Amino acid sequence: MIKSSKGRRNEAAILILAQNVRKYRIAAGLTIMQLANKMDTDYSQIGRIERGLSNPSISTLFDLATALNIHPADLVEEEKKLD
Repeated sequence: MIKSSKGRRNEAAILILAQNVRKYRIAAGLTIMQLANKMDTDYSQIGRIERGLSNPSISTLFDLATALNIHPADLVEEEKKLD
């Protein structure tokens, strides 16, 4: 389990999210630009998320999951294997 101190960024959780967004985006055959267009957001936001530079809101997490056609929990699970 990933623990975080109150008021601090949970870098480990953000890194897991970043890796999963990239993994599922590539598995879906989407470029960063295509994913951004599906979400109606700027492509730089997707890039920041994938590099672990952004701590996206829960709304963005759900938008990512919808655009990638996955469950939101898939984005925060450690070492989730693709079928």
